[in-house]
Amino acid sequence: MSITVSHISKTYGTQKALDEVSFTVGGSEVVGFLGPNGAGKSTMMKILTCFIPPTTGEASVCGFDTRTASMDVRRNVGYLPEHNPLYLDLYVREYLDFVAGIHGLNDRTRRVNAMVERVGLGREQHKRIGQLSKGYRQRVGLAQAIIHEPKVLILDEPTSGLDPNQLVEIRALIKDLGREKTVLLSTHIMQEVEAICDRVIIIDRGRIVADDKASTLRSRQQHHEVIEVEFDRAVEANLLLNVGGVVQARRNEGNTWLLAHDAANDIRPAVFRFAVENGLQVLGLQKSERGLEEVFKELTRH
Repeated sequence: MSITVSHISKTYGTQKALDEVSFTVGGSEVVGFLGPNGAGKSTMMKILTCFIPPTTGEASVCGFDTRTASMDVRRNVGYLPEHNPLYLDLYVREYLDFVAGIHGLNDRTRRVNAMVERVGLGREQHKRIGQLSKGYRQRVGLAQAIIHEPKVLILDEPTSGLDPNQLVEIRALIKDLGREKTVLLSTHIMQEVEAICDRVIIIDRGRIVADDKASTLRSRQQHHEVIEVEFDRAVEANLLLNVGGVVQARRNEGNTWLLAHDAANDIRPAVFRFAVENGLQVLGLQKSERGLEEVFKELTRH
């Protein structure tokens, strides 16, 4: 296994940031590591990258223990922390060459050239890092994380500050990296998880509450289905709640409503009868796919 975590706990004074956390990640896959603020995500990532030790338990990366073989772990890990630390006075190429030197790479110029091309820094490569936008600084951080060709990538909020075009490019790059490396990715953007992650681990208050494929999590947690219906004019929520089978009615946009109902019953005929009885026209009706965001809220709602 590329990453093995066994009964890891981390305590700060009286506060337990991680509580008996265990999971494994192996092979070439992108794993989303999700949780509310303060759930323990960054703490876990810092343990895996040997920044801090666990209070109890064991963790290993590529077979190397994070306590006893930290240098071997660091040789095999590329890390982009949430707050991307960069030397702002250095030029982009100068900084990447410096990082390549720290890793003891012999072909530093070739590796710098490859990183500049791979993460899309071509137009910015001769600028000081302090002159770059936040999005391009993230690209520099990603380049330093992969310049030594690590087997494992640990990325904490890697797309923070990127514009929509940059998001598409960096997501595609991370997905591509996942074909050849193990990628552990922390993010708050659920669409990002849906787009690039093969598997999802959700942590809440220091404990793992879910670990599975996103599609499996959606279906497993689904007690209700949702249909989206658009009427030709305004409707009161209390009237929709009287439609047989409707357990929740939430306005979406304009005269469009999201109606939740028991997954075992089809409420569409009842909705059409309601429309006829109240002189309404149904302009559109479709099943609304349940997203990972709803699953996340259910699992982490206190």
